[in-house]
Amino acid sequence: MLLRFWRCASGFWRGRSASWAWTLTIMLVATVVLQLLTQYFLNYWNRDFFNAVERKDGSELLTQAVRFVPLAAASLSLAVFSVWGRMTLQREWRAWLSDELYRYWLERDRFVHLNEVTGDYQAPEYRIAEDGRLATDLPVDLTLGLISSLMTAATFIGILWIVGGSFPIEVAGLTLTIPGYLVIGVVTYSLIMAATTMLVGHRLTHVMEDNKRTEAELRALGTHLRESGENKSLRPKGPDSLRTIQTALRAVIVAWLKYCWQLMRLTAVTHTNSLLTPVIGLLLCTPKYVAGTMLLGEVVQATAAFVVVQGACSWFTDNYPRLAEWAASANRVASLLLALDDLDQFRAKGERTEV
Repeated sequence: MLLRFWRCASGFWRGRSASWAWTLTIMLVATVVLQLLTQYFLNYWNRDFFNAVERKDGSELLTQAVRFVPLAAASLSLAVFSVWGRMTLQREWRAWLSDELYRYWLERDRFVHLNEVTGDYQAPEYRIAEDGRLATDLPVDLTLGLISSLMTAATFIGILWIVGGSFPIEVAGLTLTIPGYLVIGVVTYSLIMAATTMLVGHRLTHVMEDNKRTEAELRALGTHLRESGENKSLRPKGPDSLRTIQTALRAVIVAWLKYCWQLMRLTAVTHTNSLLTPVIGLLLCTPKYVAGTMLLGEVVQATAAFVVVQGACSWFTDNYPRLAEWAASANRVASLLLALDDLDQFRAKGERTEV
């Protein structure tokens, strides 16, 4: 179903909208690169600043304070521009996709004959409006985050390798040297957190699909009752309508509770990760600092790089709920598209039979 969704949604980067779509995409990727460069220079600024603090060098501290100003200004400007570019791309993509979905749904009276085929297409207007929005908003955020994480990890792993160096361990009278031990530590820790997240949240996509389905059914039922009430000949009885609404509402609450429990479990994992990461980075650097082989500025630099790399490696862990939400929304849009595809095939087969 995700392939069916992408076959439709990727048309934004083709045809008449392609030039503007690619312009926005390239601008956003360039912003990510510039943000990474700014972060790289800020990491070295941390090292120089805290080394000056350790030496109690007042003139160097003043120099570093002045040096911080353009770096902060660049970081702020890029962050603001990134918000504009990201939301512009999301808005343009959603407008294009919604237009395509509405056109496909309404052409040839498909919206009238959709119930002639079996499939998961209930509340199509909700799928186009709400799931279509999420299916275009989230990929932009997630893709930019993934690109940033990959580039950040590749850049700051080099810093960790150089600053951290090797770590000697005495084992049974022998000295074992672990090269790039901070890199090994951050990769191992990130893999453990990713595995834990997958284990804890493996049902999240299914739970979110149920949540969206029950919400859409409740809204569709309310709309149906209102339209029936406006027609005196079809006006439903009050008690029966209330029971029907209450049943749909209970289904929404049950689905919401399942979603809540899933998010609580995932929050426990992600929050624990955010608390432990800087502590683990400091603990790994402490032995070398105590031994005098690492300066205070290098400890701060290595710890900051450890947090950055771990954050980059934890892209999957941090974004797992959003990935599940996007997959659920994209699947619901794709289910509607597949039902409309089946309707065309069904009607074409009927026309051939009549001939």
